[in-house]
Amino acid sequence: MGRIVYDRAEQGDPNSSEERLNYRKKISDPDTLYWMTEDEKYFLHQELSTPVMNMLEKVKGAAIYDLSGKKYLDLHGNGVYNAGFGNDAVIAAAKAQLDADLCFSPRRYSNIPAVKLAGKLVDISPDGLDRVLFCPGGSQAIEMAVMLAKQVTGRFKTISYWDSYHGTGFQAASVGAEEHFSTGNGPMVPGAFYVDFPNLYRNPWGFTTAEQVEDECVRQIKNVIRHHPDIACIVGEPVSATPWVPSKKYWEQIRNICDEHNILLIFDEVIEGFGRTGKMFACEHFVTPDVLVMGKSLGGGLVPFAGILTKDKYNVLQHRSVGHYTHEKNPFCAAVALANIEYIEREKLVEKAAGKGIYLKNKLLGLKNKYPIVGNVEGLGMHLGIDLVKDPVTKEKAVEEAEKIMYRCMGQGVAFKIIEGSVITLRPSLVITDDELDYVVKVLDESIASLYMN
Repeated sequence: MGRIVYDRAEQGDPNSSEERLNYRKKISDPDTLYWMTEDEKYFLHQELSTPVMNMLEKVKGAAIYDLSGKKYLDLHGNGVYNAGFGNDAVIAAAKAQLDADLCFSPRRYSNIPAVKLAGKLVDISPDGLDRVLFCPGGSQAIEMAVMLAKQVTGRFKTISYWDSYHGTGFQAASVGAEEHFSTGNGPMVPGAFYVDFPNLYRNPWGFTTAEQVEDECVRQIKNVIRHHPDIACIVGEPVSATPWVPSKKYWEQIRNICDEHNILLIFDEVIEGFGRTGKMFACEHFVTPDVLVMGKSLGGGLVPFAGILTKDKYNVLQHRSVGHYTHEKNPFCAAVALANIEYIEREKLVEKAAGKGIYLKNKLLGLKNKYPIVGNVEGLGMHLGIDLVKDPVTKEKAVEEAEKIMYRCMGQGVAFKIIEGSVITLRPSLVITDDELDYVVKVLDESIASLYMN
């Protein structure tokens, strides 16, 4: 049997393609060109981020604005802007904390904002997740989660999913299994094993039902454990970045396997946490993990902040340090994060994400019925993906076409990211309006239609 294979890095569209170069040539604003050149001169160049696409002047709500003043509805936002860019309530909390003369807490001390945030996270998370640890970013949070699992189980082997992304640290990249972040780095963290994530649309086995696909993916996990019974943890996203949405039954089976073999289940909710899927945390659609990893939107689009939630029974490492980050209990970051969560609750953004997600998905399914290039539409809440294909039967990825659509949409003020070569991912801010969503669909419709105008 085969496995699901992709020939492009999952994490984004390349910065060296012909379409990208043509897009850059169209930029004529002298200030923008100057600062893009300065950026290229000083930053280390790397695929997916440098050289850059454009220069921004400001970000607000669901939109970004370039130096020439053009507005783009941003349906990517690096996942940090669930409550909107430049949220007034979050900024007010940040200013108040600055004025309070408590913007840092040296290690060995604590502070009220950090304790309040920890308590809030325990309150809003599934029952049983009662302990918290913070760090600067998602990659470090994954490191903490996996280290915790290894310490409490006394094992070092892991199971995770092919082509997933969990960060760029050595442990995070090792469980991530994306070639883009490991090739050339020498030996990665040992003991990492990989299985396929359930995906009916692109399964390589010719299965016709989701149950068949999920049964095969469960079989792979059982097979790894049969040959390697000393697994410390299984690491995965409840809903993949693509996004593919497994059934609740699938995750219940994985939960049962973990319980049977004393393996910790780690859910990476760096993208999906804080309302994106129509629940405060995506795991609420499925099962409760042993460790929940959070990041990105935790910082309110204002500060880098991340962390883990876990069970009280794993609070047994008083003789070790699985985090030990300088900003572990940063009061400024904590005050911002708390204000962000309170805004999400007060404005009922979780419930709005569920309703708007259904609305947007139905609109996208309308495009699928209209255009054969739209092979599949999938997702949950405000986390949706459009898989573009050259042929609806062979499902060959429409890589060039996806880029043409993306840059045409950019010209009309709609920005998003392409992953795995041909999947348009839509992760708008949860404050986006229905009118703005309608505009997004209109631009997508016109951009796809342009491919047929020859």
